[in-house]
Amino acid sequence: MAISDSSSRILAGLLEARTGQQLTMSRRWRIETALSSVMRERGIASIDELITQLVMNKDPNLADHVVEALLNNETYFFRDRSPFDMIARDFLPALREARADKKRLRIWSAGCSTGQEPYSLAMIFAEDPLKWAGWDIEIVATDVSNHVIEKGKQGVFTHFEVQRGLGIQQTIRWFDEKDDGWHVSDALRKMIRFEQHNLFEAPPRPQTFDLILCRNVLLYFCSERRGEAFAKFADVLDEDGGLLLGAGETVIGQTDRFAADRNMRGIYRTIASPEADRRAARA
Repeated sequence: MAISDSSSRILAGLLEARTGQQLTMSRRWRIETALSSVMRERGIASIDELITQLVMNKDPNLADHVVEALLNNETYFFRDRSPFDMIARDFLPALREARADKKRLRIWSAGCSTGQEPYSLAMIFAEDPLKWAGWDIEIVATDVSNHVIEKGKQGVFTHFEVQRGLGIQQTIRWFDEKDDGWHVSDALRKMIRFEQHNLFEAPPRPQTFDLILCRNVLLYFCSERRGEAFAKFADVLDEDGGLLLGAGETVIGQTDRFAADRNMRGIYRTIASPEADRRAARA
């Protein structure tokens, strides 16, 4: 059954108001599928009836559940493998040299979904223990969806999920198979802090990061919202830190706070804002 334009507009407005994300055409075709479980749990027969209940606001939790269902949580371990290879081969060695005195790294996985990205990052460190011995490493994993954050915290994945991106040796080394699925090892879990967070809120602690990953998230925002997100990332990224985006995302034409690193493909570096330049000139 086709969804009316008015229903689509209401759902689009709700999604953008709560998350900043737009209900793109690629999402609109799957609205009914995405919302089917929400409707089934509440005995709602149609999208129009769902919209009516949203407008009447009798159930304060309904809007939250609708937004959660509309979000795209597609992810897998070491997604698009080459960015992780670049981080391990080029970015982290340079950062390790620059931070040799402090031996501390802070990484932000923004839009982490169910946790495969931050757990993949944790594996990079855990698989080279001698190199990172004595280092204080914290990976902050955030997502606007509370549902996926809770799954990430649990660190329990299906056989299908661990097969996506992981080899047999990695699976055996970093996961324990139990009756309810594959459980992430404590060695990885202790490096990661999961929390629900909207990109347009104040950044998560510690508010200064050496590396920020925000992959395949900003493409769902309008240009103005992307600019706001880039500004927030620039404000909390250390001056020699890096930002990693998805393959289909760029800073070109979106922000004047970042430029591509010519030596590390996919890494973007901060450029001082005009306000910062003026403050420096006055100092």
